[in-house]
Amino acid sequence: MARETLLLLCPIPADLRAAFAQHYDLVEDKPGTPPPDGVRIAVTTAMAGLTDAQLERLPGIRLVASQGTGLEKLDLSAAARRGVAIAFTPDVMTEDVADAAIGLMYAAARRIAQADRFVRAGRWGPERMAPSISLHRKKVGISGMGRIGQAIARRAAGLGMGVAWHGPRAKPDLPWPHVPALRDLAAASDVLIMAVPGGSDTDRMVDAAVLEALGPRGIFVNVARGSVVDEPALIAALEQGTIAAAGLDVYAREPALDPRFLALENVVLAPHSASITYETRQAIIARMLGDIAAFREGREFLDAAAGAG
Repeated sequence: MARETLLLLCPIPADLRAAFAQHYDLVEDKPGTPPPDGVRIAVTTAMAGLTDAQLERLPGIRLVASQGTGLEKLDLSAAARRGVAIAFTPDVMTEDVADAAIGLMYAAARRIAQADRFVRAGRWGPERMAPSISLHRKKVGISGMGRIGQAIARRAAGLGMGVAWHGPRAKPDLPWPHVPALRDLAAASDVLIMAVPGGSDTDRMVDAAVLEALGPRGIFVNVARGSVVDEPALIAALEQGTIAAAGLDVYAREPALDPRFLALENVVLAPHSASITYETRQAIIARMLGDIAAFREGREFLDAAAGAG
């Protein structure tokens, strides 16, 4: 099969770019400049997204391959109307994101990052570390019980923690109790973990009232999207001791997060890296290469735009 050109709609990670370059010619999208003739395939990321205006400007595109599980920034309806398929990478990052959620929970509750700074600053000896919060037999509430939420729940249950969850619909086949209201889940939990998708349905669902319900010994963890939290309310809760601590992998603005986070000792900050492991990067790259090959060969692949028109 002839070597084909991929149109890059946004910057992509170096490892993905290198893998694509082995099989395809890569062209950067430059608004105002038409792509080379015959380009059918474009590449984006879940964070950069895809708009109807982009598709209108690129009428020859028939497939957009997106790195990531999130779909909220991809205009699936516009793609469906224009006959454009959308490939994405669900499943492959589930287990690593769940691991990261548990890691952030421990880091925030047990002051692991703070302890590292304490030792490096030479404070051990002249001073004593402040007590941390035990997680043994505590209760974790998970908002969002999709693939990632269930993977987090399995890990938390394996640690001996009680598990409950919140979501728009009960799932009777799951072994953990469903709590219809997020505030009630927070009030019943020692740790609240966000694993919901982004988008208008979940925008700022964690507000001051939810954080107040979580309480002054509560731990908040977010591996979902920064948009699911009222960020000023979260910063205020951390500053005022409304909650004990937080572990965050996502923010309202990335990478230019609110600088007030940097001054707080009771928050662990990660650079949206929950899924960045050697294994997951390999799986994502393989999935994207496989979906593009399936499109070129007329084989079936998971199309997020199917039925979205």
